[in-house]
Amino acid sequence: MAPKKPVHGKLFINGKWVGSHSGKTFERRNPANPKELVGAFELGGKEDAKQAVDAAEDAFEEWSDTPAPKRGEILFSAAQILKERKEELARIISWEMGKPIVEGRGDVQEAIDTCEYFGGEGRRLLGHTTPSELKSKFCATIRRPVGVVGCITPWNFPVAIPSWKLAPALVCGNTVVFKPASDTPLCATKFVEILTGAGVPPGVLNMVTGPGEAVGMSIVRNKKVLGVSFTGNRDTGRAILENAGVKKVGLELGGKNAVIIMPDADMSLALDGCMWGAFGTTGQRCTAASRIILHEKVKQQFEKHFADRASKFRLGPGTDPRTHMGPLVNRAAQEKSEKYSQIGQDEGAKLLTGGRKPAREGWFFPPTVFTNVDIGMRIAQEEIFGPVVSLVPVSSLNEAIEACNSVEYGLSSSIFTRDINAAFRAIEKIEAGITYVNSATIGAEIHLPFGGVKQTGNGTREAGIEGINEFTETKTVYVDYSGKFQRAQIDG
Repeated sequence: MAPKKPVHGKLFINGKWVGSHSGKTFERRNPANPKELVGAFELGGKEDAKQAVDAAEDAFEEWSDTPAPKRGEILFSAAQILKERKEELARIISWEMGKPIVEGRGDVQEAIDTCEYFGGEGRRLLGHTTPSELKSKFCATIRRPVGVVGCITPWNFPVAIPSWKLAPALVCGNTVVFKPASDTPLCATKFVEILTGAGVPPGVLNMVTGPGEAVGMSIVRNKKVLGVSFTGNRDTGRAILENAGVKKVGLELGGKNAVIIMPDADMSLALDGCMWGAFGTTGQRCTAASRIILHEKVKQQFEKHFADRASKFRLGPGTDPRTHMGPLVNRAAQEKSEKYSQIGQDEGAKLLTGGRKPAREGWFFPPTVFTNVDIGMRIAQEEIFGPVVSLVPVSSLNEAIEACNSVEYGLSSSIFTRDINAAFRAIEKIEAGITYVNSATIGAEIHLPFGGVKQTGNGTREAGIEGINEFTETKTVYVDYSGKFQRAQIDG
């Protein structure tokens, strides 16, 4: 069960739970019932961030010298603790962030899978060997840790996304300063407790809660921090690049994802996939299906059934098993969804259902569906991060792909079709880091790379082997055992 009374969350620096230099706290409230206090959390600042970075720097040499398989064993232990506490953590996620309990369980399961996968990487961390152009010379690459890294995470997957960053960073031998989202500090605190309980030594993992500018940018600007991994808002990502200096930076900055539905699609399957893709996590996923591109031959049939099903969604607390869709994360998110619903109507799109916040406690917003949306409308171009969906009519596959590619983002995409030629053309031509065939735009598996193109990021990927790439530097090694001085390209 979720805690019965508000908690007091502290910072975690050099193996100890401590107060902030400011002595101030900030509140987090239950988004389904804002009168209910989740807890008060330490308001970290520049001094706390510096102290955490210094602790991470001091711990780096010993941690990076620890054999990688031993580091991996700690992640296996963390995975086991996560399994044992899965239901407890799922309920905390629902309580603090708002998603339905079944999604909370999925959030924790993703962290379990991630810790197990990267625990296994402790016995790989593979480089490669290759022949030399010279005699009696050995050539190979090895992986080395980046150093002190800053990991800045969002609130929508408050256990899973931190695991995507912390697990590979730790197994690769880095030390970490972790800045979680201020909307989900309790989830972050519990995850840090689990990692340290599994055996992560003092100073190797540090956590500072507090504002993005005071804490996050202090981490980014610190010259001792040699790598930064960030998931969140595009404008914040740009600011990180501007402030980081010469260091390794990985960014995942959101999406405006589309599902294409062709005339030969399995309509029942497409409806199921679009309902989950559009309204799972209340549309608060960077992979959410916020645009559905409909061939005109199936437009009328699809939009009627889609809007009808959306209008029957049961809103409620995530901890209630009867809930179909939980609240948005905070009042600002609720107001943003309502603002864009008005923008859509002002732009001339036809509202089929939703569009107005309900008269009830909590930051709820109903599934909202617009049809007859032109690809140039703001509701079809801008990331809303709520349960607001645009139905865009097209007359051909080529037009559908063009509509799909008409946005600045390029994270996830999907096509529903029985035509293998159409499927492979979509795979080839859609500008996105992920393409699904006959499935929703959401549902990443942790052993495969995750990330996008265009304004979605800066070329890095998370999860799978790319997670190792993000948190290591490649070192090239030459061993000349010829007994004489040889010069490549000259003495070859």
